Amino acid sequence: MGYYLADGIYPEWATFVKTIPIPQGEKRKLFAERQESARKDVERAFGVLQSRFAIVRGPARAWSVDTLKNIMYACIILHNMIVEDERYTYNINFDYDNGGNEVSTTDISIGPHPIFTATYLQRRANLRDRQQHRQLQHDLVEHIWERFGHHNNEN
Repeated sequence: MGYYLADGIYPEWATFVKTIPIPQGEKRKLFAERQESARKDVERAFGVLQSRFAIVRGPARAWSVDTLKNIMYACIILHNMIVEDERYTYNINFDYDNGGNEVSTTDISIGPHPIFTATYLQRRANLRDRQQHRQLQHDLVEHIWERFGHHNNEN
């Protein structure tokens, strides 16, 4: 199961990695700092892609994970090509927040292997498991500390 960087408005589900609101101790403070920084970077990058490509702004639930992956790769590659091609012509004051609000539509087709109800219900229960959420957060706090904690001690 993958997980997503999230802020405090999301529930304590196993798939959401939220910051620690009032971190106590160096390990938890470092985790909160790293999580918030990474989440803001992802939000900023995704906002740029949404402003440029209508397909990224639209709903995605009906698409397969592989299709979504290919869409994101294509948009990232195209974005990088555009940046490279237009690097000397960019208007520094471009407003990415007002990039157009067009809505695209997508034809939905259901594949030959739908998820069975029992499998769906089990996945949903696993996703909403608060204990898994807390364990994931604990494991990530330890991992971040092991990788980056010694850097803080040198400052």
